[in-house]
Amino acid sequence: MGTASLTGFCARHEVTRKLHIVPSPDCSPRTKKPQAGPLKRIIVLGTSGAGKTSMAMELALTMGVPHVEFDALRHGPNWAETPDDEFRESIAEALSGDRWVADGNYSVAREVAWPRATTLVWLDYPFPVVLWRLTIRTFRRGIFRIELWNGNKENLLDHFFTRESLFLWVLKTHWRIRRQFRELFWEPRFAHLKVVRHRSPRAAKAWLRGVAAATGADTKAGSVRAH
Repeated sequence: MGTASLTGFCARHEVTRKLHIVPSPDCSPRTKKPQAGPLKRIIVLGTSGAGKTSMAMELALTMGVPHVEFDALRHGPNWAETPDDEFRESIAEALSGDRWVADGNYSVAREVAWPRATTLVWLDYPFPVVLWRLTIRTFRRGIFRIELWNGNKENLLDHFFTRESLFLWVLKTHWRIRRQFRELFWEPRFAHLKVVRHRSPRAAKAWLRGVAAATGADTKAGSVRAH
């Protein structure tokens, strides 16, 4: 169907706040429709464990564009953290193209990534949903020793007996990140962004299927899981 169909799909789901908020199918539209535009440069946001990378990978596959995972640029071998300046430079280079899908919340890279993006896809799931998805992901990575970035693998015990636990991180940051995003979306410097807000994995799957249908993609969009 192409860009025109994708634009029409977006228009049917858009409502406004101050910014161009696109609710998921289970949200209630409350106001007038802003102008719609095709999906071009997208960043997927959400609490750790919500499924940002899986969503971004499927969306990139559906659209036929590159996928950029911020975590892969941030974490070097042995979990060495890339210096901020180098990290920002890497992101700027990775996002230099005209169409792409990226995922990551890093505030240190926001001034580089968000101005370049056209759309934010926000996985704004309830805390119990995020916790459950994080638990499944953590055990899967730990038991099967799944390699992540640059040879790194997660140690299952670290998440239960150390301060490096992602469970502690999510407990401390889930509500703070939600408040922070709401505030950022209102800032004039980000007024160019459209925001697609999904309140449940089911809504995210339905939206992915809609994007696939609008683009004519031959993909099984909708199998979004925690990543």
